Amino acid sequence: MGHSVGQVARLAGVTVRTLHHYDELGLLSPGQRTASGYRRYTDSDLERLQHVLFYRELGFPLEEIAVILDDPGVDALTHLRRQHELLSRRIDRLREMASAVERAMEASTMGIPLTPEERFEVFGDFRPEEYEEEARERWGGTEAFEQSRRRMAKMTKDDWTRFKAEAAQTAEAFAKAFTEGVPADDEVAMDLAEEHRAHITRWCYDCSYEIHRGLGDTYVADPRFAANYEPLAPGLARYIRDAIHANAGRAGA
Repeated sequence: MGHSVGQVARLAGVTVRTLHHYDELGLLSPGQRTASGYRRYTDSDLERLQHVLFYRELGFPLEEIAVILDDPGVDALTHLRRQHELLSRRIDRLREMASAVERAMEASTMGIPLTPEERFEVFGDFRPEEYEEEARERWGGTEAFEQSRRRMAKMTKDDWTRFKAEAAQTAEAFAKAFTEGVPADDEVAMDLAEEHRAHITRWCYDCSYEIHRGLGDTYVADPRFAANYEPLAPGLARYIRDAIHANAGRAGA
């Protein structure tokens, strides 16, 4: 003979007090009563309770839920379709919010104190935090890594703009020397390599010649880094690597 209030409470994951409150509001009244006057919920009552809980989860007030469920022109399937659409919208919104939080967490980890608008102005679609985990795996725990994090945490939008402009200026000078046929071990190319090393030291960390050699090798080995230079001139990444090595050799390192 139906389900007791305690059974329904356990099935639905709500309290007995909540079911009593729904009954008092006329939102969900048990369809049956025992001879002693105890509430007994029918299968159709459980179906209505399911709709109540769905709409409640979606943020609808109880009074509005009552009006929606009592609409004679809406059947159970229509309610389910409506709830599915609303839940799908919420899921999409929550995913968007989760992605935004993840991006904020990544930026915080990288120590880049820029607003979203400033980040877009400076980096466009490029996301420097995507390289955070790889950088941590390669250099985590080193003084250079920690020094870089500390310095980036203090950089303003203007700092990042100058940082990028200086890097672009050096890259363009490298491209000019390369396309004009200047050898990688020429003084001009080696001076540009030294300028490149000084730029890193000034903005990021103390870049030794040994570290600089490793960076040069990365420019050739990793397509993502090569992509920063190859659009300027095919083969430029290798040329910069060679100039870096030549400059380190000139310094006796």
